[in-house]
Amino acid sequence: MAYRTRINYTAQQKSEMWNRWQRGESLKAIGRAFDRPSSSIFGQFAPTGGIRPALRKRSHLALSLSDREEISRDIVAAQSLRQIATSLNRAPSTISREIQRNGGYHCYRATQADQSAWDRAHRPKSCKLACHPALTRRVAIKLKRHWSPKQIAGWLKRTYPNEEHKQVSHETIYRSLFVQARGVLKKELQLYLRTQRAIRRAKQHSIKNEGLGKIKNMVSISERPASVEDRAVPGHWEGDLISGSDNSHIATLVERHTRYVMLVRVKGKDTETVISALIKNVHRLPTELYKSLTWDRGKEMADHQRFTLATNIDVYFCDPQSPWQRGSNENTNRLLRQYFPKGTDLSVHSQATLNKVARELNERPRETLEFETPAERFSACVASTG
Repeated sequence: MAYRTRINYTAQQKSEMWNRWQRGESLKAIGRAFDRPSSSIFGQFAPTGGIRPALRKRSHLALSLSDREEISRDIVAAQSLRQIATSLNRAPSTISREIQRNGGYHCYRATQADQSAWDRAHRPKSCKLACHPALTRRVAIKLKRHWSPKQIAGWLKRTYPNEEHKQVSHETIYRSLFVQARGVLKKELQLYLRTQRAIRRAKQHSIKNEGLGKIKNMVSISERPASVEDRAVPGHWEGDLISGSDNSHIATLVERHTRYVMLVRVKGKDTETVISALIKNVHRLPTELYKSLTWDRGKEMADHQRFTLATNIDVYFCDPQSPWQRGSNENTNRLLRQYFPKGTDLSVHSQATLNKVARELNERPRETLEFETPAERFSACVASTG
């Protein structure tokens, strides 16, 4: 069996890999471009967790290689420290330290001294979390509650507006998780992130494409009132089903104004079962907070007229292959896959479990709500209707 020789990538090749990675290309695609397996490409990204290292630069104040070559020649010419310093327009103490730390007056070599200085300069600055243990513990607690780094950063800024030492950016949290050389946040905390990836990658978009049939007497989303579109008025919901193995499903509902989430246990995907479960769920809320429902064109809503007749709630349907028209619901479904992975049996989860998951989502701060939680915003709506 023939084995491929190990390859040492050039700086130019590594730069091209990072460029492709940041454009969102997959490991396999990058591997094909370099005629290497994806595992070889992964090895280039793994040490920094998929986060491109910053380009190293020398300070303009530091001695250059040409400066060190001049020092070496002056030493051979038996010049004094002050004479060398004058010729380079440097302080004598700078020249003295340079020579002493690199072998002394009789062993100084310019090339070796320059490389040693470059190596010594490779000392990464301690990140904010490394310097503030209390802040680190606070971040770890929120990660274990499945808060995203951006939600944590926004919540800290809102909770401690005038205390910089109690705030941290979401990028610092990501870097502390994926660049393990920092040694601040434990790698196990990555498991609480939504994606649970080993390395961080560029954001990619995917569009769900399902073969959906026609539904009679549909009311198109284009006929939905403008007050629903601008999210100014509460009471307008988006809905969908997430599916698991063995024909198991969960109905997901998101209120557009507050992003409040409700989960409904359904025993099947047939329209009678789904519609009956949704009608039962409606009675959990004040009528003022349930005015319309927007769904995709799944056949589980074929009996939408029975739902409207029983609840007096209008149902609108999205255009074909247009999941962005239910953006809040699509985003929530992605969040829910952290709790209910694809390919698992969703029927094992009780309604109490679904309520617990919904409560956890509703108690997370949301950037779109200026880092208020959906629960806070929804409670204010309930109070105003009382």
